[in-house]
Amino acid sequence: MAKRLAKQKANDIGRGTPVPSPGLMGDNLTSGLRLAMWCGPRNISTALMRAWGNRPDTFVVDEPLYAHYLRETRLPHAMADEIIERYEADWEKVAAWLTGPIPEGRSIFYQKQMCHHMLPGVGRDWLGQVTNCFLIREPREMLTSLMKKLPNPTLTDTALPQQLELFNHVRELTGDVPPVIDSTDVLREPRGMLSALCERLGVAFIEAMLEWPPGVRESDGIWAKHWYPEVETTTGWRPYKPKEVPVPDALTGVLGQCNEIYEQLYPHRITA
Repeated sequence: MAKRLAKQKANDIGRGTPVPSPGLMGDNLTSGLRLAMWCGPRNISTALMRAWGNRPDTFVVDEPLYAHYLRETRLPHAMADEIIERYEADWEKVAAWLTGPIPEGRSIFYQKQMCHHMLPGVGRDWLGQVTNCFLIREPREMLTSLMKKLPNPTLTDTALPQQLELFNHVRELTGDVPPVIDSTDVLREPRGMLSALCERLGVAFIEAMLEWPPGVRESDGIWAKHWYPEVETTTGWRPYKPKEVPVPDALTGVLGQCNEIYEQLYPHRITA
């Protein structure tokens, strides 16, 4: 118990560290936007986190359910033991923090979430206390990028089934169609797409979302060294360049399944 309390106290320090104390001085207790951006791997999720993290009114957190996911699945991800040790692995405590006071008195709490981290044992009721948005990417480009990290990805690895499940759950829970944004649209027209998203969310678009300093952030998870080296070199949105890398024959079945799910989400996307 003492170790757990010490761990929680350590998490109170530093911008963007998962699950600090709800009593952090200066927290926004009553209002503000708590934005859960539900993503899959390899779909500009970190660049989008950079854009929101560059706003002076926004506090960002990077994959706050990752430690719980790793503890429960025991998957051999890079730095898995370090992640479980350093970050809160109790999903209920994480959810309480995500729906609680916005840290540092900010008015926006941007939460970069991976859909596959929402394991079946993680409750869904708290999703009604945040604003949910879904980031998608054309499956062929997503798969060929994911293959660089996972040579033989499965449908589950793409997080698309979990993303559709969450989308339908939020839609039923709220009675509204949650915002969907497509990675290609953002890369083709970042100003227009981010402006449209901000308008949909009821917040002002600011120019700081288009450019940011290179390098790491205190808000990056410690896994950044494994997953984010390319993003760390960026200073803003790079122009969209179609990728012509073919999907191997062994993954054509996975690609077909991905396309079926993507085509259910794509019609709901925001356009500039």
